[in-house]
Amino acid sequence: MGLIQAVVGSVSGTLADQWKDFYTVPQGLPATAALFAAVPQGTNAGRGSNTHGSSNIITNGSKIVVPEGYGLLLFQDGKITGFAAEPGGYEWKSDDLNSTSIFTGGGIVDSLIKQSWERFKFGGQPGSQQAAFFVSLKELPDNRFGTQSEIYWDDSFLNTQVGAVTRGSYTLKIVDPILFVKNFVPASYLQPGQVFDFTDLDNAAASQLFNEVVGSLAPAFSAYTNDADKGHRITKLQQDSLGFAKSLSDAVENAYQWKSDRGLAIVKTAIVSIEYDANTRELLKTVQRADALSGARGNSNLQASVAAGMQSAGENGGAAGMMGIGMASGMMGGMGSLQQPVAPAAPVAPPADDPIAKLKKAKEMLDLGLITQADYDAAKAKALGL
Repeated sequence: MGLIQAVVGSVSGTLADQWKDFYTVPQGLPATAALFAAVPQGTNAGRGSNTHGSSNIITNGSKIVVPEGYGLLLFQDGKITGFAAEPGGYEWKSDDLNSTSIFTGGGIVDSLIKQSWERFKFGGQPGSQQAAFFVSLKELPDNRFGTQSEIYWDDSFLNTQVGAVTRGSYTLKIVDPILFVKNFVPASYLQPGQVFDFTDLDNAAASQLFNEVVGSLAPAFSAYTNDADKGHRITKLQQDSLGFAKSLSDAVENAYQWKSDRGLAIVKTAIVSIEYDANTRELLKTVQRADALSGARGNSNLQASVAAGMQSAGENGGAAGMMGIGMASGMMGGMGSLQQPVAPAAPVAPPADDPIAKLKKAKEMLDLGLITQADYDAAKAKALGL
């Protein structure tokens, strides 16, 4: 076929768009990139370079490689026309004239003239728009949250309202790329060279997600601490990243429909810090003391405390101090006592001058032959006062 000199204007662009391209992931992407356009590699082992093709045309028969952890979305005139979630190589096929290559089977007169005519009507641009976008299917890290003031929730274990300032991070996953693109991604990011990144401070859509997460923290804390399976313990929050992530994901879903409307879900969380307000800190100290004084260990601690108190009172307060300890012991007895083992009651000895006891003893001595009948009669008369 030889060399063809490309003239200026629409025809030169049309000729360049007939190249078969090799599309792949752009270089230098951040780990938090969520959505970005596929880019042509541009050269074929040094044997050629397509530098004049239109950015919104993909030549029919071009190859697109989908790496692990990514999905591929295909667009035609702004509409999603295909999706691939399996890694591997794919070939672009399209019946659109703009994608038919005169170097790969298309007739030069039919294809070239028709495309040029369409481009003249659109000011030298192709009358179609085709695009391929990669969407991350991995967990996207480093999405941070934090509250500037206390948030409050009801805690069933503490039986009161709890307040705290907290901060941390979570991983986000795109579970439905089609919903994500159609319902959430701004149109400005569906252009070549743009990267949608949830951690980008200039990304207004990502900032909205941050605000929604902060607004869901109180319901998430409440759901977690009031779950019977979690033991109603607020202290488990920082140890259970997956459990709290589910509570947070459920909270944002209930309030903002992340999964059902946007195809997004929170996978894991890491709570960096929780700073409770003064009332909650005091209450937690009381609960800790109660836990320490419960059971056998608590009984031993309580007895040791009372013993130390009695010793101190005896040294410093004399009888008055001991009286105070006695009153305190009586009060503690009303609150469960010291749970000390109770010694069995000793048998009560009869009074020394009990006549019945004397007669029983004398009869036992008579039966044993230790005294005579006369001795017994004398003891009986004396005991009965005869």
